[in-house]
Amino acid sequence: MKKGKLFATLLCSASMVMGSMVPTIPVMADAMKVVTLGADLSEDQKNTMLRYFKVDSSQAQIIYVTNQDERDHLSAYVPLEQIGTRTVSCAYVKPTTSGGIKVRTANLNWVTCNMIASSLSTSGVTNCEVVAACPFEVSGTGALTGIQMAYETASGEKLDETKKELATEEMVVTGNLADSVGQNDATTVINQAKMQVIADNIQNADDIYNIVVNISNNNNVSLSDDEINTIVNLLKQIAEQNYDYSEMQETLERVNDNVTGQADESDDSSDEEDTDSIVDNVDQGALGDNVIESSTEDPGLAEETGADSSDDEQWEEFPTEDGTEDTEDASTDDTAEDGSEENTDGDISEVGGGSDTTDEITDVSQLATDFLSEDAKAKFDQAKTFCKGEYEGDEDALYEAMGADAASTVTLDSDTANKLSIKVLQKYLGILGNGAVSYETDGTEQYVTPELNMLDKELKKLFGIDVIDDGATSEDIDVLGTAVPSEDKETLYKDTMKFFEKLYGEVTDTYDGADASEDVTIDDSAADEVGEDSYDEAIAEEDYEE
Repeated sequence: MKKGKLFATLLCSASMVMGSMVPTIPVMADAMKVVTLGADLSEDQKNTMLRYFKVDSSQAQIIYVTNQDERDHLSAYVPLEQIGTRTVSCAYVKPTTSGGIKVRTANLNWVTCNMIASSLSTSGVTNCEVVAACPFEVSGTGALTGIQMAYETASGEKLDETKKELATEEMVVTGNLADSVGQNDATTVINQAKMQVIADNIQNADDIYNIVVNISNNNNVSLSDDEINTIVNLLKQIAEQNYDYSEMQETLERVNDNVTGQADESDDSSDEEDTDSIVDNVDQGALGDNVIESSTEDPGLAEETGADSSDDEQWEEFPTEDGTEDTEDASTDDTAEDGSEENTDGDISEVGGGSDTTDEITDVSQLATDFLSEDAKAKFDQAKTFCKGEYEGDEDALYEAMGADAASTVTLDSDTANKLSIKVLQKYLGILGNGAVSYETDGTEQYVTPELNMLDKELKKLFGIDVIDDGATSEDIDVLGTAVPSEDKETLYKDTMKFFEKLYGEVTDTYDGADASEDVTIDDSAADEVGEDSYDEAIAEEDYEE
């Protein structure tokens, strides 16, 4: 993964940041549990996260985190344009009295539980359980700041500001290093060096330099001079804080055992007896299929669920044109598994057809969908129904997709309609396959869901609307050509986005302009399906307070 992606996604998942409106509370005999929810999630998505955490407002304090909270806490580290405008990730935090720092992650496709645990120890936390998650995949690099703040609320303990900043810096340094050597090796080098520097009270820069070089050599990790100097600078600052190693030892040794493969997975009987453990007790089915997870208490979970990317980021496997699986790591090539090209900016070409053109595909039934999860396949089938209704003029299909008040105002000939259906569905299939994993925020997002942001971009190209030259092939730009008037292309584009908004429960007024008022509409029943609160939230900026 590129360094740019690290920072571009840093703030996508920083939603766990807690705002200044949260009061300091006294320490309680029984640890208080705190849940942070991204304010820009829909009501359904918020409820999904609570189901995953297996908690409600009677069992934990719930805090809604806004994008402004992210900016207040993170603008010192990342440019505002990279922070973006949406807050979506969530955290569940429970301070404990022993056991060190235990972390579980879900749908964080880049940051690991071990990276969070090691960095959190630098912020001054000694004992704590953390579950960091999102309804869909995000990088997760910004999770640390919000977890720190949630911990302060739950424990009533104000963490040292310098140590919190160092913890954030440690996460960024580890992330940058992971770009070149992999997550486990990056965590191994920094965690082991930190252990030695703190345990032996090493503060001399030359001595720290030798420690970093020796540890990297012992672990067969090749570092550049710049990388070594960056690590040394971080560790020198950490050394100046006079940490008590005995307070960090349990966490750092567990992290070391996990990332070096020395963890004894059978030695967890005590954890199994803790029925109140938030790390062990989550609803794994709440987030759907193919959720990637990692846990400091279950070292094999990352590999089991596909979160363990080892040295390189791994992409989901797709069937090739002949039906066999191609297991080549897509991060080493810009060619996707189906043979189509993947642009480095996250623009995914069509999958399932074996070609970037429609020449070899004459009907949407030829698009391969076997690799999709059950939920993704259901969404794709609904998209097929919409295309049949909107583009091909099948009123029953359009009513099924959009409701009884739906009406198609643009008439296309059968060949053009078929071609458009294939192109739109190919793009959607590519996004369902691995597009959301590769999505990089750029600050222009209109939606919470990555799939919607990617679809909006792709459909604008397909319909020839606000096309930006980003390397797309001519087959992907204005596929309707001069045969269809511009106003009809605009209508089809808006109608299509309305359908996908409805599909993902993000109803907005973005495409409800006067020129589209007669197009497909979302009736009251559709709004009810999404949730009245979610509907109102989506069309108005609201302030979220505790």
